[in-house]
Amino acid sequence: MEQEQLKGFIVKKLFHHGYIGGRHTDIENLKKGLPSHVKGDTKEAAKELIKEEILVLKPASYGLHVSLNPHKREEIQKYLAIKN
Repeated sequence: MEQEQLKGFIVKKLFHHGYIGGRHTDIENLKKGLPSHVKGDTKEAAKELIKEEILVLKPASYGLHVSLNPHKREEIQKYLAIKN
């Protein structure tokens, strides 16, 4: 799976489950539902999405959490259009 497809998978997953703005999930949950040979690339794809400000980090006492940035709706729509 190429990097853009993986980023699209992450954005679609967070969008589908409603992890936008104040609702967040553990960064480790992004790997769920992916084949084992792709899971290692998930953190790198998440880092890129954070740099693009599409993902927002929420440090929690029990780990790092992420959610979609509600101010980046146009960029999110771009990733939702990518076929996996």
